[in-house]
Amino acid sequence: MGEKTQEVKLHGMWASSYSKRVELALRIKGIPYDYIEEDLSNKSQLLLKYNPVHKKVPVLVHNGKPIAESYIILEYIDETWKNSPKLLPEDAYGRAKVRFWASFIQQQLFENIGKMFTCEGEAQEKVYKEVIEKLTMFETAIKELFPGGAPFTNGENLGLLDILMSATLTSHKAVEEVLGVEILNPEKNPLLFSCNSIEGTSFGERNSLSS
Repeated sequence: MGEKTQEVKLHGMWASSYSKRVELALRIKGIPYDYIEEDLSNKSQLLLKYNPVHKKVPVLVHNGKPIAESYIILEYIDETWKNSPKLLPEDAYGRAKVRFWASFIQQQLFENIGKMFTCEGEAQEKVYKEVIEKLTMFETAIKELFPGGAPFTNGENLGLLDILMSATLTSHKAVEEVLGVEILNPEKNPLLFSCNSIEGTSFGERNSLSS
């Protein structure tokens, strides 16, 4: 399909780390797109049309065809635009490893960081300790399984794990200030700390909080 026939639109929201994942992937791949800011308290008819099941952002609309759910969108982008850099490794085993740790980031890190805002006292302390343990575990895995390390967990190129970690941890400073705890330490988590700011693809004009 010729480049002139490509029409890419992204329905997102400035405070959604899920939206940021997709924006980051589009920019890494060099894909021009139109960004449509959604007001989630007054959702547009297009958003409801394109994502009638969950009614959430992000939604990528490629030549009039909508794709929902950030992780599915990331894989769609990589499969549709086959130019470098590739977001997932070419070999099946490499892709399997990335998908495993992508699930780990979502279920073990991102969701637990969110839980820290909804609990207090001993319960919050327990979740915090789990977050630190998971961060250490992931840091070790990156060193052992991905020799290129962060922010190049797909060998020579920025990859899917870099996108997920950047979108998840970019707001760690705000989390630390609000909760009065340390999430990332450059000495204890040097690889993950480097994912906090991917040079040339950061989003200075938008925040990165979950929604």
